[in-house]
Amino acid sequence: MLPAGRLAVRLVRNGLRYQYLRLRGKPGRPQAISLEVTRRCVCHCVMCNIWKVPRQDPELSLDEWVDLLSDPLLADVRELDITGGEPFLRDDLVSLMIAVCRLKESRLKRLRSVAITTNGVLTHRVAPGVEEMLAVMSGYGLELVIVCALDAAGPLHDEIRRYPGAWDAVRRTIDELVGLRGEWPNLVVGVKTTVLPLNVDALEDIAGYARERDLFTIISPAIVTPGRYLNVDRAPDLELSPAERLRLAAFYEGGHSEWTYHARTVAGYLRTGRVKRPCTCGFNYFFVRSNGEVYLCPLLDESAGNLRSKSLGDLLGSDRARRIRRQVGRAPQCAHCTEPGLERYSLPYQGFAYLGELARVGPRRFLELHRHLGLDKYL
Repeated sequence: MLPAGRLAVRLVRNGLRYQYLRLRGKPGRPQAISLEVTRRCVCHCVMCNIWKVPRQDPELSLDEWVDLLSDPLLADVRELDITGGEPFLRDDLVSLMIAVCRLKESRLKRLRSVAITTNGVLTHRVAPGVEEMLAVMSGYGLELVIVCALDAAGPLHDEIRRYPGAWDAVRRTIDELVGLRGEWPNLVVGVKTTVLPLNVDALEDIAGYARERDLFTIISPAIVTPGRYLNVDRAPDLELSPAERLRLAAFYEGGHSEWTYHARTVAGYLRTGRVKRPCTCGFNYFFVRSNGEVYLCPLLDESAGNLRSKSLGDLLGSDRARRIRRQVGRAPQCAHCTEPGLERYSLPYQGFAYLGELARVGPRRFLELHRHLGLDKYL
């Protein structure tokens, strides 16, 4: 890993380049992408309506996903995020990971990690599938990150996921994954919690459960959007009361997360009602829906177009994409965005905010967090 001084120089250089791209509305080279490989899901969660999408809505085939990942424009991608719906409902998910490994030899040479988010209910599919993936990925130097949705460490999880037995199932899945982690050093396991009025007082238990099993945690308030989660009709049930917002802010300020930047940012939002952080969606990141629609930001409504009608290069370089890109960080939705994943690639790319974090915590702590959070892959 680079020493702090050289990292600082690179962050300044990145910051100047980003300011130029932003001024011109031009795309950079994608470094992180999210693929919604399916909208199908076995849970009917209270905070998400993806499961309501008609089953006949066409999903990209395995060949179409592989064609996308073979595009020369993705030669600089460091991190691949696989999401859904429930990704493990796809019978060809392992085949997709094998294809990714093969592409690493020729097209995705800079790829370092693949993250898959799962509700963890289908233990019989998740655990064997992960083991198959690890057996292949370890030979290509790829890290596999499995993130299990966990909204309570107990039966409340069933109520939130609206799936009887969800808590028992995800607990079994996590136990099996922790067992695999002992055999495969390239496996990283964590949990992701969506904070709602229902579970705002259950976060200490979740954090304790994760600590006992050495799981990383992603704990973030529910996001309401007509795009990614299709849940605008659920907004009244997802909104935290003023008192709940203050309790959640206190939780973040209590040192439960090593990702102090995110905790500090969300606590500030909960206290002020406005998010203040950089975002580089559309510059080094994009999101693809299961039907091929490309979104520069998964929380903005408008897509740049569909991969089935235009090439990725045409979509990212279009006038429509340039117009959408200019909205990033300025759209009304941006003021309320608490999505934690967006910071991972935005901070190194935007440069100056991450440089401020270096000044705030000092070189030694900064380098520890930089490596622990996997941000070294971006610099």
